Amino acid sequence: MSYGTLRRARHAAVPEHSGVEGNSRLTGLLALVLLILLFLEGVTIPFIGSLLTPHVFIGMLMIPPVLYKIASTSWRFLKYYSGDPRYRRKGPPVLVLRLLGPAVVVLTLVVIASGVGLVLLPRADRGLLLTLHQGSFVLWFGAMAIHVLGHLVETAKLAPLDWFARTRRQVRGASARQWLVVSSLVFGLIAAVAVAPYATGWFTQTF
Repeated sequence: MSYGTLRRARHAAVPEHSGVEGNSRLTGLLALVLLILLFLEGVTIPFIGSLLTPHVFIGMLMIPPVLYKIASTSWRFLKYYSGDPRYRRKGPPVLVLRLLGPAVVVLTLVVIASGVGLVLLPRADRGLLLTLHQGSFVLWFGAMAIHVLGHLVETAKLAPLDWFARTRRQVRGASARQWLVVSSLVFGLIAAVAVAPYATGWFTQTF
């Protein structure tokens, strides 16, 4: 087999729309990471009085992966509605999830911002922030439950693909996507280590 034939065969093994599929794989992998972190965060909520520091630590750890996922889904949103033919061919999520998406993003940012504010802002400002944090969490939890259930099968299919030799070769950029996810966790870990110590004793002081 000639070099030219080998080269054409190699390129033929990579889907034409690898950017679209790469975006989907990145979003799926970030979603899986966030599902695991959200489960751990949820475990701390019933015992928040004694697990406040782990609650804040996990919350800070989640922030970069959350922002990365918002960026990846926003990119798909923008490309689809700007008329990119590759994203138009892939199609949008179902209507309910499309309508719910902006609410999930806004509520997520409110929960995160109010949570960080509860740790870092002066004690006098924490009463209103606590109400905002708890209220937005209730709304966020409902919206997120629908969001997760709507994407659960897709996430389960996409998240492992870059970690197996046979499927990672099908779409370019597997290593870059893996490093993006790892970097989000590294940045989150740095933020968590820096901020979590300030949560000590905060719960009892607020109440």
